[in-house]
Amino acid sequence: MRLQDKVAIITGAGSGFGEAMAKLFAAEGAKVVVSDINGAAAAAVAKSITDDGGVAISSETDVTSAADIAAMTKQTLDNFQKIDVLVNNAGMPQRNGSMFDVDEDTFDKIFEVNVKSLFLTTKAIVPHMLEKGGNIVNISSTAALSPRPGLTWYNASKGAVLTMSKSMAVELAPKQVRVNALCPVFAHTPMAVEFMGGVDTQEIRDKFVSTIPLGRENTPRDLAHAALWLASDDASFITGVALEVDGGRCV
Repeated sequence: MRLQDKVAIITGAGSGFGEAMAKLFAAEGAKVVVSDINGAAAAAVAKSITDDGGVAISSETDVTSAADIAAMTKQTLDNFQKIDVLVNNAGMPQRNGSMFDVDEDTFDKIFEVNVKSLFLTTKAIVPHMLEKGGNIVNISSTAALSPRPGLTWYNASKGAVLTMSKSMAVELAPKQVRVNALCPVFAHTPMAVEFMGGVDTQEIRDKFVSTIPLGRENTPRDLAHAALWLASDDASFITGVALEVDGGRCV
């Protein structure tokens, strides 16, 4: 039990990477707050965890809203009295295409969900970690390290996540709060169709996979296990890293 009695908030945990992390963290002993803008999806994941004997609650949270994040933080403390782990997983994709075709509202939304949300969760949640230490895992992307064409504004938002993670790691280290980033490659999650340009075909999938030396798609389980390691004491001397979960794509 690598997270026994730890309290973990995971945003965007109603599906995809976040759902896999929530279930794995719970199986490893964590008390999990399943946060998602889709309240029904969050509740379903939390119920699945509790049905399996784990401990979880759900929170319908818009990560671009300071009020929602404050309410989620209060709900967590009311139920579990502390916060040990924060996984900033909620994200918004960009539909693959020309950078000139993205309108201002979409650009703003990408940066609000992918970047501003980290500012808001840091302000609300991290102060509760400063006395006894804590652990933050931010989900960046291989897009921050080896950008694909057609995803310029998304790439930029994930680059910001990477820089923020490293800067946070340095600033929070004296308080024993570790901050790391994960950089997954393409996976078949609810955002995948947007990355494929709005059309899911085997040909497009094969094109993505052809860039991955290990020869397969990333899976939510792959990222969940990487997040578990970073969140656990096994990685107690690891902070400020950008761990590529990409089958070798960025080599």
